Amino acid sequence: MDDHRTPFLTAEWRYLAMLNYPVDAKALAPMLPAGTELDLRQGRAYVSMVGFLFLNTRVLGVPIPFHRNFEEVNLRFYVRRKAEAEAGWRRAVVFVKELVPRRAIAWVARTVYGENYQALPMRHELERDGEAPRRVMYAWTFGGREHRIEMKVQGLSQPLAPGSEPEFIAEHYWGYTKGRDGCTTEYRVEHPPWRAWTATEAKLDCDAGALYGPAIAEALAAPPASAFLADGSAVTVYKGVVLDTAP
Repeated sequence: MDDHRTPFLTAEWRYLAMLNYPVDAKALAPMLPAGTELDLRQGRAYVSMVGFLFLNTRVLGVPIPFHRNFEEVNLRFYVRRKAEAEAGWRRAVVFVKELVPRRAIAWVARTVYGENYQALPMRHELERDGEAPRRVMYAWTFGGREHRIEMKVQGLSQPLAPGSEPEFIAEHYWGYTKGRDGCTTEYRVEHPPWRAWTATEAKLDCDAGALYGPAIAEALAAPPASAFLADGSAVTVYKGVVLDTAP
């Protein structure tokens, strides 16, 4: 069976706070999975700090006790790959590092997908006006202090405008992982299009150098080029496939 059609994980991803930063493409080159190339917007590469809630999580259809609902914060960048069976490109994300509060979750992600997951103490805050979010905060403890992503929004959520920066950031349905052996794993992610609120305030308080290295830390030291809160949805992550990326 084609593993791209075999669900591995189902969940809901909710209240995705996305802070987006232009970055020197040279800083990402060492992390680029074989067979992919950077996906640029108007000639620039981007990284995004993303905090969100993982809810109602099931692995192979089975809920894991005490591991269904949790926070995640990740740093990611954007690539694309020309698949032989398709006329266009598969636009995708590559994760630099993903933070979660449960060691078992981190272990599964490292083992199954080879992703760079790290388990740290985490918490979140969510303030609403009725059903509408107004402030979200995702925090994690590392190096003896708390780090955080914080965002405020107002008004109503809107569909992601075609061709906009939020659409470029949010609309990706593939992921690639660079394995320790140099092989590339490809996996598919399925969810409906999201709606989003534009941030009125967005703040990253993080020792990015300690977590991600000096090259990326330089990009994260500047204010984000854009920031928005996506509502999220139910998602399905399919089993990964190791690609033949030999030259």
